[in-house]
Amino acid sequence: MLRRLMRTTHSYALLVLRLALAIVIFPHGAQKLLGWFGGGGVAGTIGFLAGLGVPSVLAVLVIIAEFFGSLGLVVGLLGRVAAFGIACVMAGAVILVHHKVGFWMNWSGQQAGEGFEFHILALGIALAIMIGGSGALSVDRAVTARDRV
Repeated sequence: MLRRLMRTTHSYALLVLRLALAIVIFPHGAQKLLGWFGGGGVAGTIGFLAGLGVPSVLAVLVIIAEFFGSLGLVVGLLGRVAAFGIACVMAGAVILVHHKVGFWMNWSGQQAGEGFEFHILALGIALAIMIGGSGALSVDRAVTARDRV
């Protein structure tokens, strides 16, 4: 089962998508886990999400998905799992917060928050990785290399 989950092609397109998603999500995970980039760290994240009605255990899963999921994507380790976690976080963010603002990001500073256009892009990239796997230059590909004839 694990090998099947890790199986992937030698796709450079998946490599590019994997790295792009990791680069965008890592700072968000670092905010939540480490307090970097002006983030609240673990306590601040759990407190913020509790205010939205998210149980602490799910808040911890959000932190794990964003921080460790992005690191997994960088090296291509369990890319489908990492992408699934990030997709769940993006869907949750849209449902709990961003759908109320609408589609558009707050480019002009005139609306009360950010829309969900970013989240659609992240979800689309995550879905591509869930379908195709980690792609070229990945731990997943190296581990399953002997499965290919």
